[in-house]
Amino acid sequence: MSHQNSSRVYLDYAATTPLRKEAADAMSLALSEGPFNPSSLHAEGRRARAVLDDARDRVARVLGVARKGITFTGSGSEADNLAIVGAARAAARRGRGRHVVASTIEHHAVLHALDSLAENGFDVTLVPVDERGVVATQAFEAALRDDTVVASVMYANNEIGTIQPVEQLAAIARSRGAFFHTDAIQTPLWLPVDVQTLRVDAISLSAHKFYGPKGVGVLATGDGVAIEPLVYGGGQEFGRRSGTENVGGIAGLMRALELAEAERTPTRVRVEALRDRLERGILETVPDVRVNGADAPRLPNVLNASFAGIASDELLVRLDLDGVAVSAGSACTSGVLEPSHVIAALGTGVAWRSGAIRFSLGIGTTDAEIDRALEAVAAGVANLRRVRARA
Repeated sequence: MSHQNSSRVYLDYAATTPLRKEAADAMSLALSEGPFNPSSLHAEGRRARAVLDDARDRVARVLGVARKGITFTGSGSEADNLAIVGAARAAARRGRGRHVVASTIEHHAVLHALDSLAENGFDVTLVPVDERGVVATQAFEAALRDDTVVASVMYANNEIGTIQPVEQLAAIARSRGAFFHTDAIQTPLWLPVDVQTLRVDAISLSAHKFYGPKGVGVLATGDGVAIEPLVYGGGQEFGRRSGTENVGGIAGLMRALELAEAERTPTRVRVEALRDRLERGILETVPDVRVNGADAPRLPNVLNASFAGIASDELLVRLDLDGVAVSAGSACTSGVLEPSHVIAALGTGVAWRSGAIRFSLGIGTTDAEIDRALEAVAAGVANLRRVRARA
């Protein structure tokens, strides 16, 4: 399931994955069987509703919630916003408090949702991470207050891949009566994502991160969770998200999620071996490199390395010209190329922050592609450092 033609090496799967054939087939079938509005009461509408209901039941089964706990959205960002803003508003309306807690390394979908809450009278506390890029349970517990209503900590970081102790954090939050959400958008291919195993109140996913289509996400919530809608209209998705459902996209998400679950263990083992070979190769052939998050549990497909004396955008362009696609951070901010807030949160010096590159592998990554990437990185870094030394 390679994403690139033979002349290119794609190592930016954390930004997006290609649509796998099985998901495309599920979409095609759904659109042929149920191309109508699932809210319509006539026979055509009921056919579309049957396709939607089947997809909802199957997604609910993988995510470990009741079918009413599945809310399909237009993206992972929307799922994050719906969880955090929707739960905070619902709690505030019931007079439970207006304090929200998250980590400093959350995706911008979470951080900007928190900014919006802060502008509307909520108090926001961001918990720091240690130098490994992991939220300390003690620091998290200390940040909680009697009026804390929502806590959100991502399952695994999108830039450096560090896996957070979500199960423990969720237990701490819930013992204090706070709703706990995790942005699990990077994890379905690599880690269990069911709500019951993680013991969280809500989990966000995005189909295009696990070989499903773009433009569809899901928020899964446990029983008894109160969330106010952000989108108003016809009351679809059990009143949580109005708008005619994207039946084809939802069917694609469903099939891709089932396959991610079924193939997780062998995929993880194979890809982690390739990532480790890439990491070893870089450390052996390029001087003055730091692997960000190296001492923490990490996703098996992510390697974030800082190259001293290099600007990450210059190396990214150089690698792109050499046929290797990587990222200088999260894809959502790659057009900006500001120093990463995640790398800064690790407490690293400015020299390391400016030269961080994320390599992220996928199901289709091959040994030959790792070899090509290693050659390109060694040559690119050496060239840029020579240029800088002469300047």
